[in-house]
Amino acid sequence: MNQPQYQPKNVLASRARLGESPVWDATQKLLYWVDIYNYRVHQFNPATGQNSFFDVKDVVGCVALAGANRLIMAQRDRLAFLNTQTGEITPIIQVETNKPNNRFNDGKCDPQGRFWFGSMSQEKSQACLYRYDPDNSLHLMETGLTVSNGLGWSSNGKIFYLTDSQQQKIYAYDFDAQTGNISNRRIFVDLTHEPFFPDGLTVDSEGHIWSAMWEGGCVIRFDSTGQEISRIKLPVKLTTNCTFGGKDLKLLYITTASVGLSQAEIDKSVSSGDLFEVQTDIAGLPSYHFDS
Repeated sequence: MNQPQYQPKNVLASRARLGESPVWDATQKLLYWVDIYNYRVHQFNPATGQNSFFDVKDVVGCVALAGANRLIMAQRDRLAFLNTQTGEITPIIQVETNKPNNRFNDGKCDPQGRFWFGSMSQEKSQACLYRYDPDNSLHLMETGLTVSNGLGWSSNGKIFYLTDSQQQKIYAYDFDAQTGNISNRRIFVDLTHEPFFPDGLTVDSEGHIWSAMWEGGCVIRFDSTGQEISRIKLPVKLTTNCTFGGKDLKLLYITTASVGLSQAEIDKSVSSGDLFEVQTDIAGLPSYHFDS
């Protein structure tokens, strides 16, 4: 396999417990990302190298853009808005309050401005995927998951991707852009033969998928048939998520984690939890906004 030699660059020594959900704000030229277990939503400025954060008082699984100076976030069992100028949190809706062993995990907005988010469970097949629409309606989209994770849409808008990390599978669905419905689930990538787990993902302008591998220390790029094209190796074990940013959307930002590592593992991989950047020759797709 003739692979491009992408070189990861450590751009922020953040030492996050569980870095996740990188989102590029093209208007402000900022990268938002979360540290789930430290209850933080981070704001990173690549031009200056400066990073600041908001303490959101509880677990925060993911964020998405929601208009000027505002994010929508999925926390432990609720959705809320975060004002990125004042830090004010505005609750929206509570979900899965009857499942104390669950918490919300990854999520994104689709090109039509609807917010998709999934839960993860300590019990097999007890997690779900939801869609929250700008008209304030909540829709149950998938059940029987264990760790709902990396999701995205194909470059032509006809396919929806969803990861169940615990099952080591990335699924593909037919996506109806007008109604927001998904159907015809099939296995897109099966990694049950590997010692690592697919985590967050992003889709590029060529319709290929970049998936971060938990316990794999890499990001793998798959073509539209699910075949591996290339692999970016990182100096850390726990790669969690990725997204494209920069002026031409050719910078791949990768979040990582340190949670659960032994002191010996941390000593061996001192960059665990840091934020990485990779210059690629491929443009990604933009981060979509919640259309409220």
